[in-house]
Amino acid sequence: MGTLSRINLNRLEVFVAVVEAGSLTAAAARLGLAKTMVSAHMQRLEAELGASLLVRSTRRLSLTETGEAFFESARSIVADAEAAVEAASHQSRAAQGNLRVTAPIDFSAAVLAPVAVRLGETHPGLRIELLSGDRLFDLVAEGIDLAIRAGQLRDSSLQATRLGEFTECLVASPAFLAQRELPAEPAALADWPFIALSVLPQPLRWHFSHASGAQQELLFSSRFSANTAHAVRATALADAGLALLPDFAVKQDIAQGRLIHLLPDWTLPRGGIHAVFPASRHRPHRVRLLVDALRAQLDAGA
Repeated sequence: MGTLSRINLNRLEVFVAVVEAGSLTAAAARLGLAKTMVSAHMQRLEAELGASLLVRSTRRLSLTETGEAFFESARSIVADAEAAVEAASHQSRAAQGNLRVTAPIDFSAAVLAPVAVRLGETHPGLRIELLSGDRLFDLVAEGIDLAIRAGQLRDSSLQATRLGEFTECLVASPAFLAQRELPAEPAALADWPFIALSVLPQPLRWHFSHASGAQQELLFSSRFSANTAHAVRATALADAGLALLPDFAVKQDIAQGRLIHLLPDWTLPRGGIHAVFPASRHRPHRVRLLVDALRAQLDAGA
C-alpha cells in the first residue's frame, strides 16, 4: 500500500465517479473527461496504491474486496474536499462549475429555463445543462446534480425537498368552445372530446371539488391521447378538445387567450413539485442556489 505522498488525490474523484456511475463511459460523461483519461486515472491510482480496485469485464465493472473498503473512505474524502473548497469560495458567493438539471418538458419550458437563465447571468462562471424529458433519469449514472419531479414521489434512496405545488387546470381552445355552451359543472362534460395524458395511472378519471362542498367524479371520453403534457397542450391548442394540464404549463396560454380555463370554481387534487438529489451529505452551493431560485419563483406564482 502506497504512502499518502505517492497518491494523486484528484484520482479519488475519478474513482468515486466510476463506482457511482457504474462504468468508465458514464463516469467520463459525468466528469467531462475522455474515457481514455478516466481509464488512465484508474490504472495510475491502482499503481499508486499497489492494489487492484476494479474487476473489469466486457459487460460490467465490479469492485474488488479492497475496492469496496476503499470506496467508502474515498467518497468521504471527496465530499469533505468539495465542502472545504466551497466553504472557502463562499466569501464571494459566486457559483461556478457544471450544473446538470433534469425536469419534465413542460416545467422546463415554463419555469426552469427562465430561472436558469437568470441564475447564469448572475453567476457567469456557472455552466448549466438542462435535460428536459418526461422519463425518470438515473441521477447517479447520468451525472445529474438535480432533478425536478412533479406529482407523487416514488420510493427511492434519493434525497428530496419540496419546492411548491401545482394544480391541474381544465382547458380548451376558444375555437373548440365556440361550438359549445360553456358547462356549469363537471358532469356536463362527460361526452366532450378529451385529450388524455396516457402516462398517468388513470388518465380519464378525475375528481372535482367545489367550494360549496359538492364533489363530482368524472370519467372523460378520450378522443386523443399523448404520452407527454407538452403534446397534450399542443393538441388542445390545435382545437382537438378538453385537456387537464398543470397550472404552470398553461398560465401564459390562459393569460393570452390561447386557452380558456373551464370550471374555475371547481378544483382538482394538488400535486407536489420536488427537487431530488443523489444521496450525499454534501450539496454543492450551485445546486442550493438553483433550488432557492426555483422555490422563490414558485412562491411568486411562477
